[in-house]
Amino acid sequence: MSPQGPAARRSPFAALGRMLLLAAGLALGGWLLRELGGAPGGAQAEAWVRRFGLEQTLWGEAAFLLVGTLAAAVGVPRQAIAFLGGYALGPWPGLALSMLAQVLSCAAAYGWARMVGRGWAERRLAGRFGRRLRPLRDALAASPFGATLALRLLPVGNNLALNLLAGLSGLPALPFLAASALGYVPQTAIFTLAGAGVAVERSSQLVLAGVLFLGSALIGVLLLRRHRAGRAMEAEEG
Repeated sequence: MSPQGPAARRSPFAALGRMLLLAAGLALGGWLLRELGGAPGGAQAEAWVRRFGLEQTLWGEAAFLLVGTLAAAVGVPRQAIAFLGGYALGPWPGLALSMLAQVLSCAAAYGWARMVGRGWAERRLAGRFGRRLRPLRDALAASPFGATLALRLLPVGNNLALNLLAGLSGLPALPFLAASALGYVPQTAIFTLAGAGVAVERSSQLVLAGVLFLGSALIGVLLLRRHRAGRAMEAEEG
């Protein structure tokens, strides 16, 4: 009988700990979503402002950062967080704090998924479950910064799902988080501007936000097409 090392003896407890942490994270996410209610867009933004005291004060900004980070981490659309920031705090504070909240939530979801679910994900991706996710995982692994940036710039997709997939796939943290932060900027600016425009009833800000949104989407599509073309050329040369 071969002796077992300390890691082997601890593995059942480590697996149990990861399972409990996974269950706790899912339960916390579900509770937060239920407590926060719908995404803070339009009339719902005023309800969030009153409920959480989101005002242009130090305490109001701190409350916004905490609420925005938690909301984005459990799946509230990041565009809605940016809209709420502009509505409650104005364009510049709203932009800065919305960006910080999104990056913190991205890092939290990525780190949680990488810490507790990587082994589970590898087993699922190896089977039929991963048939649709493997191409995206492979694209991210081949170009963590470029593929992430292109996906962040697109107006479609699920922010939380990409954060979790990156963590579950073991994507390098630095390029993923850097590309996410850079890719967040256009749409965060757009929706912060839209929220501020609604708050002060300035139609010019809403028009500018719409133009910037179309421009951001176009850049994302072009980057994604360029990324795919580059991979196809590499495959052909190989």
